[in-house]
Amino acid sequence: MGDAAPPSGEAAHFRALEQLYRSAPINRMFQSELTIPGAGQSIIDFDVDERVYHAAGAVHGTVYFKMLDDAAFYAANSLVSDRFLLTTSFNLLFTRPIKRSRIRAEGRWISGRRRVYVAEASLVDSDGEEVGRGTGTFMRSAFPLTSLPGYGGNIAPESGD
Repeated sequence: MGDAAPPSGEAAHFRALEQLYRSAPINRMFQSELTIPGAGQSIIDFDVDERVYHAAGAVHGTVYFKMLDDAAFYAANSLVSDRFLLTTSFNLLFTRPIKRSRIRAEGRWISGRRRVYVAEASLVDSDGEEVGRGTGTFMRSAFPLTSLPGYGGNIAPESGD
């Protein structure tokens, strides 16, 4: 058997978004990995420890926001192959404190297909308990995805985006 063919179309877009996530300087601060299993979905698995705790000994809210926003963002941007989306608003709910753990952020697209997209995300701890939830609104930016160094190559825009 020969080498597998590189992904194309939607799969290539998903892999390029995963590469974009890995290339963002902010993500050097987190042990995290983005997976886009399908259109309108994203998963970010990450580890937290005392380096991101607040003074009372649990994970600071900035980590909740970052991972919820990223998961919702990538779920939405998985549907847009020509432009980078921007977060225009985000609401979050802290349901439980997080201590040292492996956490999963699960993003899901809810609505929107033209200019504005709505997506939600939840954080689930290693015991399967939800520890946070958020909903964001995202809109198309002026930045073509292919102009971003980490996007991973020229992907032709799909019709309808």
